[in-house]
This record gives sequence, C-alpha cells and structure tokens, in this order.
Amino acid sequence: MAVDNVSSIDELTYCPEMPEKPRNIVSIGTGGIVQGSHYPAYKLAGFPVKACYDLNHDTAVKVAEEWGVPHVAETVAELVEYGKQYDAVFDIAVPANAIPEILVQLPDNAGVLIQKPMGESIEQARKILSICHEKNLTAGINFQLRQAPYMIAVRDLIKRGVIGEVVDIDHRLVGEQPWNLWPFLFPKDRVEINYHSIHYIDNIRSLVGDPKAVYCKTMQHPKMRELAQTRTSIIMDYGDDLRVNLHINFNHNYAKKYQESILKIEGLKGAIRVKLGLMYDYPEGEPDRVEYITFDEGEWKELPVRGSWFNEAFIGTMGGLMKKIDDPNYEYMNSVEDAFHTMCVVEACYKSSAEGGTPVDYSEK
Repeated sequence: MAVDNVSSIDELTYCPEMPEKPRNIVSIGTGGIVQGSHYPAYKLAGFPVKACYDLNHDTAVKVAEEWGVPHVAETVAELVEYGKQYDAVFDIAVPANAIPEILVQLPDNAGVLIQKPMGESIEQARKILSICHEKNLTAGINFQLRQAPYMIAVRDLIKRGVIGEVVDIDHRLVGEQPWNLWPFLFPKDRVEINYHSIHYIDNIRSLVGDPKAVYCKTMQHPKMRELAQTRTSIIMDYGDDLRVNLHINFNHNYAKKYQESILKIEGLKGAIRVKLGLMYDYPEGEPDRVEYITFDEGEWKELPVRGSWFNEAFIGTMGGLMKKIDDPNYEYMNSVEDAFHTMCVVEACYKSSAEGGTPVDYSEK
C-alpha cells in the first residue's frame, strides 16, 4: 500500500532474499573479482565454497589456501565432478566470450551464477540464454548493483510510494578509472558500456522496467587511445513522462574534489539521492550515502547505509539463485531471462552510437 512517508526507517528492507539453507559452491575462475568480492561476500553470508578451478592453476592454489577452499581442480571436468559430489551451485567468473563453452560442460538441471556481462554481444547473450534453456539450468547473471543493500532500500522506498510516481532519473559519474587493473579490456572493441555502464543500465531497469528505445554516444578520450571507449552518454526513452539520463566520464583526472558518483531519482511527491561511494577515487572509495525528501516533510533526511556494493551486493545475487533452486516459483531478479533484457538495451546503445545523431542542417535556404 502506498504511503506518504516512512513511518519507521527500521521497517525498510535492506536485506536480499536468502535461502533457508545455504548451498555449497564450486568456482570456475579465481581472478580478481572472485578474490576481492565473491569470496568475501560468501564468507559474510555463510555460503561454503568447496572447490575451485582456474586456467592458471597456481592462482587457484593460492586463492584456495587463502580462503580455505578444500579442493583445487586441474580441469573443468574435474571441477564439475566436485560440483556433483557436493550438489553445488556453479559460480562462473571467466572472460565473457568463454561462458558458452563452460556452460555446455555443466550437468543438466544445475544451478549457475555467471559473472557479468552476459557475453560480449547480443549474439553471445542469445547463445548463453539458449544453452541455459536447453540444459534446464537455473541460471543468473551477476549484476550486483541492484542487490546493494542501499539499492534494495531505495526500491522499497519507491514501492511504498514515498516519492510518488518516478518522473526523472539521473545517473552521473565523473572520475578517473584505473584501467590498468583490467588489462584484458585493452584489445576489446566494446569496453565502457559492456563492462561498466551496464551496471547502471541494469539497475535503472530494476527501478522502472524496460525502456522502449535509447539514444547513445560512447567514445574514446585523446588521453586514452588504447581503450575503445571510456566516456558515455545515454538517454533511456520511457516515453513523455519519465526522463532517464546517464552521464559517464572516466577521464576526469583533475584531482578528487569534483569527482561525482550520484544516482538521483525524482518523483511527484519527493526525491532520492544516492552517493555510490565505491566509485570515488576507485578503488579507495568513500562512504555511501542515501538521502530522501518528500514535499510533506520538506527537508532532506539521511537513511542508514547497511552494507555496500562491494562486497555485500554479491550476497544477493548468489542468495537469490539458491532460493530460486529451492523454490522454482520464486521470482529471481537476477535471472538470465531478466539479464538478457539488460543486454538488449546495451546492444541498442552500441547500435545508436554507431549510427550517429541527426545531422544539423545549417543551410540558409
């Protein structure tokens, strides 16, 4: 039921849906995202990791020792056997173009969480979706921002009707990204949207659903010719009442003072403002902050922040998958079917950028 204000902040939902009983996990890929976010989140949640595999066996051994993973597999096939032995969920964190060849090796009817993106093109996304359906996999894509505790609370505020009908969304990021942390991105044709703005597109979809069209320009910076794109502007078209803009500039290297990473949501009754602290001076970060205002109360109020994007958001993507395995009727928000729609929006962005804008006619006659 819609309400005009939040009677008790403590009543807001911050926690992701969780299974009644955690399931075992086996990992394919033990790179930086697994070491820095997957495993810390799983430890927080009490999700036991039983085995791991990586193309770089030495890395897998080191990570297993650090995190107490009892088995290190020599091959994907061996890892799959461990998965069967432990009735485990498969956690895949490999280059996006390698996902299909991994999926076909998994047992039919398995549960699997796939690190984003869902392939590097809409063709790969369709292939991944098709394999999941053919093998009857209970599968999700690890779009985590929508599962950050503060974003769960924001959706709850909107659902309660606190700010009324949403009519305007701005996501603005101005900062400097240490691209050297991800050397695999340098040879790719698609970089900024596929590997970063995709989070914001997906999160906006979790707030207001699917856009009907997009307008986009994604581009290089003269200081960063080695990467295909580092800056992006996107308009997501939701019709005449809801305006949605994304402004992404990862080349603002003019000291820290004016960095921004802000999501602003305006409704007919009020507004919400979220500071995504992770993206300030990344990877150092700053504290997250969530504020809201309503016309009835007339002043901005700060909400408690209970956990962040990294690492707590990674609990929800895996926890929701485990719950979906237990209850096929549960609506898992990170399902491959929902994630495919995010990939469709991403594809439309690249298409729009390639086709260009409407030329300006400067003729005087």
